Amino acid sequence: MTDLRTWLTTSPPVGITVFGCEPDEELLFRELAPRLGVLPTITAEPVSAESIALVAGNRCISVGHKAQISNPMLLALSQAGVQYISTRSIGYNHLDVNYADSVGILVENVAYSPDSVADYTVMLMLMLLRDIKSVLQRTDVHDYRLNDVRGRELRDLTVGVVGTGRIGGAVMDRLRGFGCRVLAYDTQPRTSADYVSLDELLRDSDLVTLHTPLTAETHHLLNQESVGTMKPGAFVVNTGRGALIDTEVLLAALESGHLGGAALDVLEGEEGVFYADRRSVPIESDRWLRLHKLPNVLISPHTAYYTDRALSDIVENSLSNCLEFARRKQEWI
Repeated sequence: MTDLRTWLTTSPPVGITVFGCEPDEELLFRELAPRLGVLPTITAEPVSAESIALVAGNRCISVGHKAQISNPMLLALSQAGVQYISTRSIGYNHLDVNYADSVGILVENVAYSPDSVADYTVMLMLMLLRDIKSVLQRTDVHDYRLNDVRGRELRDLTVGVVGTGRIGGAVMDRLRGFGCRVLAYDTQPRTSADYVSLDELLRDSDLVTLHTPLTAETHHLLNQESVGTMKPGAFVVNTGRGALIDTEVLLAALESGHLGGAALDVLEGEEGVFYADRRSVPIESDRWLRLHKLPNVLISPHTAYYTDRALSDIVENSLSNCLEFARRKQEWI
């Protein structure tokens, strides 16, 4: 089998259509694509009936995680000649991979530095433990009194890591430096961590952080039953996917005082809200408004991955994925 480097020197350029491309992404795509022998067609528009004409002549497309791609749109892409989708994300929950396969489209994700999300996750842990939301709100109005409740130190706590892939593993690497006890849960243990059942992890952890993919099995992983087993006063950090947590259950546990706080970089129903300026557009979700009002809840707009290093990795991997698919496709013929 010809390796990719050799194949590139003897094959014509490969075309790829990049949808939902942000300005900083576009700069990197235009810089890296010529070096790799890729001809990019770039648009800021998501995949839609209006933009699908841009795939003409290209078997490969790249999409972001911000827009849902419906099954009818996947079928339309297949009918337009698309055979490969590289999603600029780790998760696949914005499109139906199995349906795509049934209409002849292979979908693959990208790998990027796990450090971006891991760093952010630990930052959120520390902010929760020091009640930083209340501290900043008070200092913003020039109230410099100390909080009535003192913060807590990570070294005194047990942290439960749910999902120990590249990101979960990177979080555990960082936690070792703080000296805390770390418990892990994964259906496929892949590190030397102290693995326990999910029930035991939830029961024994002072802080639970979620890094598992969103699937039918993990949807509402934290639900009425599982949240009920958690320690009184425990904290939750979610930088995975919003639907890993049943938001109504989380709200009830926070409002009752059963949970001590939550830091959420992802939320159920974030599509159409995150990444948009909503200052003058009312948010209709009562659940969101209740979460925002709680002093022990931190919310950020799905930004944990958003670093310059991760962006470079994402763009380079999107192009490499397309090239590798084109090489394999040629050798299958």
